[in-house]
Amino acid sequence: MDKFLAYLKTKSFRNTLLLAIGSVITVVLIAFFSLGFYTNHGSGIPVPNLKGMPIERAISILNDQGFRYEVDTVYRDAPPGTVIEQDPDPETNVKENRVIYLTMVTLKAPPVSLPDIEQKPFAEAAAILANNGLKVGDTTYRADIARNVVLEIKLAGQSIKAGTKIPKGSKLDLVLGDGAGESEVPVPDLINLELSEARFPINHSGLTLGTITYLGPVTADSSNLIIVAQSPMKTDSSSKVSIGTRINITVKQGKKTGPF
Repeated sequence: MDKFLAYLKTKSFRNTLLLAIGSVITVVLIAFFSLGFYTNHGSGIPVPNLKGMPIERAISILNDQGFRYEVDTVYRDAPPGTVIEQDPDPETNVKENRVIYLTMVTLKAPPVSLPDIEQKPFAEAAAILANNGLKVGDTTYRADIARNVVLEIKLAGQSIKAGTKIPKGSKLDLVLGDGAGESEVPVPDLINLELSEARFPINHSGLTLGTITYLGPVTADSSNLIIVAQSPMKTDSSSKVSIGTRINITVKQGKKTGPF
């Protein structure tokens, strides 16, 4: 033990120790610089900023700079074919021939069903369309008693109904009621209707039940009163009268047997 301790104090041991330490440092430095040279440490090509570009332009740039690419598609409210995401991020240094992953807006929007928005207030209809990925285009008005209520939906000038498959993101033109209503309405045909039945078409048309004339005896039971005449008459399909017009009728007690 004493001899070993004495050896540790000798110049020969110190030289051997320094030589070993130097050898280890030399090996580490050689490995470090060799690895950096092998991997081109600190060198690379910055990834171009492709976001917002048409996919054709983005692919052309990648090809010119020696990159490979893969493209995925999603639906977004943006111009079809536009690059919206990329990986790696712009200005990241990467090796030549690296794969750049692009996400673009699909060229063909997925179909959605038109929701039922007819006879709904405009504000509610607009919210329903937005929730279904659809947009409100132009709005026009048509004479109708209901104000700002959807009467018709059009796509590219064509009327469409609830359930129709249309591209997501489509702009729909809405026809709304102006709240004023038509100044004239068709005369309903009341002949051979029971008096109780006639009240609905009269009120629904915005007209008023006028004078009721009874033809023949009427018992205490006033049921089964059949309309046998009316004024004004419905002479043809184009006959119209002003809203609020009084319709006078003649009734008799009995069963429906055809026009009087």
